[in-house]
Amino acid sequence: MINSRIRSFAFAGIEARPVWVEVQISSGLPAFLIVGLPDKAVAEARERVRASLTSMGMALPAKRIVINLVPADIPKEGSHFDLPIALALLCAMEVLPYEEVARFAALGELSLDGRLNPVAGVLSASIEASAMSLGLICPAMQAEEALCGGDIAILGAPTLLALINHFTGLQILTPPAFSERAPDSSSERLPDLSEIKGMETGRRALEIAAAGGHSILLSGPPGAGKSMLAARLPSLLPDLTQRESLDVSRIYSAAGLLKDGRPIRRPPFRDPHHSATLPALVGGGNKARPGEISLADHGVLFLDELPEFSRSALEALRQPLETGRVSIARAALHVTYPARFQLIAAMNPCRCGYLGDASKECRKAPRCGEDYMARLSGPLLDRIDIHVAMQPFVPLDYLSGPSGEASAPVAERVQVARQRQYARHDGMKNAQATLEQMPITEDAQALAQKIATRFRFSARGYTRMIRVARTIADLAGETDIQSPHVAEAATFRLRSGQD
Repeated sequence: MINSRIRSFAFAGIEARPVWVEVQISSGLPAFLIVGLPDKAVAEARERVRASLTSMGMALPAKRIVINLVPADIPKEGSHFDLPIALALLCAMEVLPYEEVARFAALGELSLDGRLNPVAGVLSASIEASAMSLGLICPAMQAEEALCGGDIAILGAPTLLALINHFTGLQILTPPAFSERAPDSSSERLPDLSEIKGMETGRRALEIAAAGGHSILLSGPPGAGKSMLAARLPSLLPDLTQRESLDVSRIYSAAGLLKDGRPIRRPPFRDPHHSATLPALVGGGNKARPGEISLADHGVLFLDELPEFSRSALEALRQPLETGRVSIARAALHVTYPARFQLIAAMNPCRCGYLGDASKECRKAPRCGEDYMARLSGPLLDRIDIHVAMQPFVPLDYLSGPSGEASAPVAERVQVARQRQYARHDGMKNAQATLEQMPITEDAQALAQKIATRFRFSARGYTRMIRVARTIADLAGETDIQSPHVAEAATFRLRSGQD
């Protein structure tokens, strides 16, 4: 006979899977068992629950207690099962009214003194609870995060004792509400384009990439300004839409990185070191946590010194660049994370970095450049929309040259171009659009086909050139793609060495 059962969740990526926490208290030798494929953290919940009850002057009955996590064939991981186990036990012990508690799903980690500690995945749990027409009980520090999941009843409790008092009528927990906070001003602290002199081609390419969400590869000698230019891309990007903000916040919630329960409004910018491993970049580990490419969802993934990353890590980028998601397969687990990131990569032309400069290049030139480029596969390079060859730094030109346009007016043009794309592609950027969604004049199409034939573009390369041309047309305020837009897009499509 089941004495009580409370809803909770098991997590697979950013998805929350409903789990019943069932309790049976029966006669027999005293025991406290947890079954249903629990991991080490779940198995240790019995000690945390026992200590929490002891801190309130309560004790478990000297009977056989069995906690069953249903369905039993799904692995249960994490300390967030502490709270639903404790609530189900208290209902079985008739300390709490079962009918009232059963209207809520619950998750939270218990301290030994009964405090509720934050856990990962509250936002996904809130979304799933809303779909099931249930309320959600969670730690008080994450109540605002839970509010983002839907219009449902949220109980944010600081302690287990506060929950007991709430359900027994001794104390009423105040419904959470979004606190008054200053607007996110992170964009004001971002590096500005006005700090860069010259680099007209690089600045133009950056504006196009920002407007259409295109991937871009900056190549050039050391000190040419590749990293400096890439660092200014976030200042050109508009705030996330409501749907994008929810998607990104769910990923950060699942990774335990959502601070203060505040939704993420700005596009994330991730810049892992080139020593990052394959699991760190694409996700993985024992619990298949999201990697850098998923944490950069709807934002920017900056890979400096691109050829220095491991070959396996670079090749793993091919699938998410094409599909916008990454799948992590394990023997007992298969997880898919969103990965609609904008790749910004930078690299030197060779190992020493001075290929083409007779006064500085090494004795292995030009072979060193060929070997260095061989670290990047053709299919990976084919998935990069814009290729820019940066010119060497010239001190006199830089010091005497005028300051460039600031980020603010460029960001305004990017915002207008984005609005055109969202209206035309139902919320998608040009980088994800299909050819059928991009009107083009006959002359422009003929030019695009001629260029693709001359330089032997793949079907993917042709499509990506048209996408860049569509963004150039949006920045110009044109309805159709015209020949000048295709011509400019083609210059960014050609890689060094193509003629």
